[in-house]
Amino acid sequence: MSDKGSFIGDRPKSIDVDGSSISDSDIEKQFVIRVAQESQNEVKFRTCSWQKTAALLFSEYICLAILSFPWSFSVLGMVPGVIVTLAVAANVRDVCDIGRILFGGSQLAYNITAVFFILNNTFIQALHCLVGAKLLNTLTNGSAACTVVWSVVIACICFFISLPRTLSQLSGLGVFSAATMGIAVLLAMIFAGIQDHPFGYIVGQEPLVTAFPVKGTTYVAGMSAFLNITYTFVGQITLPSFIAEMKNPKDFPKALWAVTIAEVVVFTLCGAIMYHFVGNQYMTAPAFGSLQPVYKKIAFSFALPTIIFLGSLYSSVSARFVFFRIFRDSKHRHSNTLVAWTTWAGIVAATWVFAFIIAEVIPFFSDMLSLMSSLFDGWFGFIFWGMAYLTLYPGVKKWAGFWRSSETVLNYVIIVFGFYILIAGTYTSVKSIIIDFTGQRVFSCVSNGL
Repeated sequence: MSDKGSFIGDRPKSIDVDGSSISDSDIEKQFVIRVAQESQNEVKFRTCSWQKTAALLFSEYICLAILSFPWSFSVLGMVPGVIVTLAVAANVRDVCDIGRILFGGSQLAYNITAVFFILNNTFIQALHCLVGAKLLNTLTNGSAACTVVWSVVIACICFFISLPRTLSQLSGLGVFSAATMGIAVLLAMIFAGIQDHPFGYIVGQEPLVTAFPVKGTTYVAGMSAFLNITYTFVGQITLPSFIAEMKNPKDFPKALWAVTIAEVVVFTLCGAIMYHFVGNQYMTAPAFGSLQPVYKKIAFSFALPTIIFLGSLYSSVSARFVFFRIFRDSKHRHSNTLVAWTTWAGIVAATWVFAFIIAEVIPFFSDMLSLMSSLFDGWFGFIFWGMAYLTLYPGVKKWAGFWRSSETVLNYVIIVFGFYILIAGTYTSVKSIIIDFTGQRVFSCVSNGL
């Protein structure tokens, strides 16, 4: 094996798991057998083409968190904002449910990973309850209903969208969701450029745009801005579920490359362009709030499909994970029985109940993004991948030549950085939540509209 091979292109042909070597050919044979076994089932899960998988990925990445990028740029400054965006994109790989393998086949590690998996998805559902209520309050000027009621409405709608049991059934909605969110982002950038002044403009105080953070920027604010950017690139813990439902998992890189190129371009342009026109003083998260009322409502309204669909997608992935473990070897797993559908609906409902509670307990968009990023992305975006590299190249293999040794050092740095995000990020997120909670209370009817 050449010592100049990359992590992806020159990987080992087998992996040691629990003392046993599993080769690529063994994995392929197992997959063919499973596909053949599933062909007779009522509910067939392995039905996604790479195009459908790309649609699901687009709907997941082209999301509301993009509109936190302008706010992050306003804190970090234009130059660090662009650098952080590109750097995080370059170091994040697809996330797999590999906890058991990374910790020597430990069942405890598997269970802990599973808990983080469910919590990550439920927090994201909560974010969509929160932003859904924010959208409806914005469109109605905060006068139509209590914020808690709007959160319940969004959760109920998402519950019904989450009911299909296969991801292939959701891919069409994913295309529509990604398209409308793309329109929302495009309109937000256009409106930011053509409006006379940002919302909240004070005469004589023109938008301030800086290349670097303004003097007095606190560590909490800077770290929160970094975590907001990191969240959108990392935390894609659902990818194993997408791969598992593909007709040909080998085609997954096609979908991932298509989405990665698009997201880097869209995220960077959105952050830089909106920050250029809005400036530091008038920036909000999400950035729709920086637009004049009419523009704000038009652009924000196009985000509704994403709010509903993407939250539903995460609920579906969580439900699938739990459902498969309840009916691991049961006919209900692949059948349209009353027991199967009742259990599935119950799991989906439970995810939305917990999501609603989280949304009411942490009712701040930017803070919730930061907390999710620090709690989950430090693990699934950095630590796991450094450990995955060390697992693929055990012992002296990791030091075989200059390039391999350089990659090994880099992955140790990635692991350390992941722990930094976990510890420092969680501290700053909690600190920011405490600051923002001053004078506010949970389960409030007060409008959270932009």
